[in-house]
Amino acid sequence: MSSDTDTDVTLPKATGGGASDSTGRDTTGARVAEAQVSEAHATAARTGEAITASALHAAATGADTFPGALREALNRRGLSLERVSERLRVRGITISQATLSSWQRGRSQPERARSLRAVEVLEEILELPAGALRSLLGPRRPRGRITPPGAEGAALQILGEDSVVEKALGARFRHFNQETSSLMVHDIVRMGESGTLSAISTTNVLRASRAGADRAVFVLSFDDEAAEPVDIRVSCGRLAEATYLKGLKSLVLEIHFGRELAKLDTTVVSYAVEVSPSETPATHYERWSRTNLHEYLQQVFFHPGALPSDCHRYVREKVGAPPRARRRIPLSESHDVHVLTSRCKPGVHGVAWEYGTGTDVTAKNGPGTNGTGDRPG
Repeated sequence: MSSDTDTDVTLPKATGGGASDSTGRDTTGARVAEAQVSEAHATAARTGEAITASALHAAATGADTFPGALREALNRRGLSLERVSERLRVRGITISQATLSSWQRGRSQPERARSLRAVEVLEEILELPAGALRSLLGPRRPRGRITPPGAEGAALQILGEDSVVEKALGARFRHFNQETSSLMVHDIVRMGESGTLSAISTTNVLRASRAGADRAVFVLSFDDEAAEPVDIRVSCGRLAEATYLKGLKSLVLEIHFGRELAKLDTTVVSYAVEVSPSETPATHYERWSRTNLHEYLQQVFFHPGALPSDCHRYVREKVGAPPRARRRIPLSESHDVHVLTSRCKPGVHGVAWEYGTGTDVTAKNGPGTNGTGDRPG
């Protein structure tokens, strides 16, 4: 897989770093943790202050906040939230998986007596020193779910929690393109002779919401794991990162503008991605947006040898919601359909199509179920 800006570059493979011992285990983190623990003890000796269990645990794991320490402990023990919730229930404490998830993400924190008791039991379940989690809890926060800051909160409303996009971006999801917003987007989707996705190209007009914005991140997700990006070209902007996460069937692009924008300044980003053939025909394309778009143009071009029998547009309020505003759209002489939406509201905007039973696509592959989605935020 390669990308092309001014020159051809090979995309880096996702490989792990660090030293390993004879068993193949990564020992770099362990050595760093040992050094941090030694430093914590040395600091306590110099100051004459007793080292606390939470300080020792934070030094050993690098987790000095309640959410970070909880996440690290869960990962170390290899326990799912479902199993932890069940173990708490066996001990007479009912804490849902959703609540545990909010705790480890920092969106809420334990405050009531029952929750604080659960934290103490969690320390036992996760084999942590007594007080390792409890002592990391900060001052009491306002009741209710903590609303994430702008970009993350808007994305969560459309995508929901634990989405493919959130998993693909990791820690970056919290500040996902918060310095910019899209004004106009033009998507061109091209289908191959077998009815599978061939290429996607996008032109995105962005406006800076604050001074200093110089990059944006885009996530393209595919329904079929056989549909992998084989070539990436950026014609407006500079490609800084292109990472394909096969397990998530998602491509992460980071594109730099080439300059820092002033507040409310605009820039144009254009990229194109060629895709390897899927195993089954594609039957839809979707884009989600967390902000209002002044204008959105979506075009799908079909191969003359694989024309659909019916095409329609639709909107979803969020990912997974039922489609609404479904309306048939005609196929042009150029073998394409398009949807132009002005004042496009946040949500999921899609085009779907069907192949007739007598077409070459269904004859070769059977009814199509594959689709693709572009999730730029």
